[in-house]
Amino acid sequence: MKRIPEIIQGGMGIYVSNPFLAKKSALAGALGTVSGTGCERILVHLLQLGDIGGHYRRAMSHFPFPEVVERILARYYIAGGKPTLQKFRQVPAFSLKPSRDLIELTVLASFCFVWLAKEGHDRPISVNYLEKMQMGHIYHLTGAMMADVDYVTMGAGITLQIPAALDAIASGGVPSYRIHVEGSKDGPKTMSFDPEAFFGKKLLPMRRPGFLPIVSTDVLAKVMVSKLLKDSVQGFVIELPTAGGHNAPPRVKGNFDETGQPVYGPKDEVDFAKLRELGIPFWIAGSYASPEALAKAQALGAVGIQAGSLFALSDDSGFVPAYRAEMRRQGYRGELVIRTDPRASPTGFPIKLVQIKGSMSDPVAYSKRDRICNLSALQFLHQMESDGITLRCPSEPFGIHLRKGGKPEDTIGAVCLCNGLFAAVGLGNHGELPAFTMGDDVSFLRHLMRDERDSYTAADAIAWLLSGQQE
Repeated sequence: MKRIPEIIQGGMGIYVSNPFLAKKSALAGALGTVSGTGCERILVHLLQLGDIGGHYRRAMSHFPFPEVVERILARYYIAGGKPTLQKFRQVPAFSLKPSRDLIELTVLASFCFVWLAKEGHDRPISVNYLEKMQMGHIYHLTGAMMADVDYVTMGAGITLQIPAALDAIASGGVPSYRIHVEGSKDGPKTMSFDPEAFFGKKLLPMRRPGFLPIVSTDVLAKVMVSKLLKDSVQGFVIELPTAGGHNAPPRVKGNFDETGQPVYGPKDEVDFAKLRELGIPFWIAGSYASPEALAKAQALGAVGIQAGSLFALSDDSGFVPAYRAEMRRQGYRGELVIRTDPRASPTGFPIKLVQIKGSMSDPVAYSKRDRICNLSALQFLHQMESDGITLRCPSEPFGIHLRKGGKPEDTIGAVCLCNGLFAAVGLGNHGELPAFTMGDDVSFLRHLMRDERDSYTAADAIAWLLSGQQE
């Protein structure tokens, strides 16, 4: 198994940590991480935009089942790209029994993302998914492993099921995953996938990637170690409350500051001495993006750090350049406002959103937006009183949500993250509002930029982080 570097480039979705950022980070000496979150939908949008540069069709040419590629291209690829005002063709939401088309698309998408990140070098590459998006995991992991991914990083939930799924895929077996159904009295539902039966052909042997769960406390790390087989976990990423994206909720619930943001207290602090006692390597994430913080992390016993915002604001990330430049400008000037919103995300986890005028975090702009749910990446299973199971999202249209058994109060403050995050990387429908997530600390901008109009690359960021070791 390839050694994990001191720096892990964070797996920021949607498409912020794209394959090209992951590759450039890996070549510069970090663990390059490609975000696989929603990549089955991202691939479809890229193909409808004409696959500029032909990168994804090049990756597809290496997929071992060309008949699958032919079907996907025939269905979604538009040479020269779709007209600007034409909406993207939708991809069905996941269910307990996804269609063959959706399974093929999901396996192929994760394969392509990892393949492109690994193209032309032998440095380690990780793929990141959200545990909360459970119904696609066995298909995504199969595709990523077909492309020989080195590591899997995953948070936004307790990831106890992932090691067994990785083991099953690597051994040529049948991976399964227990799917949580909100409100169910019968417990979780189980999804299984037999890749060889599905494709009708024996797959080539696949290497089991290392697993790096993202956890918020030493307590959860200890629980995972106690419940998993030896060597199931190759390291932990310890993500503190100041890290970007989704955060673990505070262990003491119901405490908010005067702005409505959740308050983290002593129970949320990490006991690094107990973490060291586990004897498993770990990396620290959350306001540790500096040479001094890297040294501090290592003094605490960590191998190094994971950084996200530092790479999200680099020229190599997937953000639309104009949006990225504006966030850098405000951050450099000390004016960038980042709010930990406890209600915005359909996942139920707090999420950090950049407060940018005209974005989904702008209440005036968002109030004028039609409530639509057309990407369906963050819909989750709920048990109806009528004994049926439905897919539901608190940011979908009010009437639809209520007909599915949802409560009116659950819709308050909910934001359509799917459309917002797709728009932030230039893959949204025309006129859709963007949404941006970032960590609390962007002080690194003052070290990497000469003025508010300057920029930097992922390689620049990594060189700066490692500069303290060269003195």
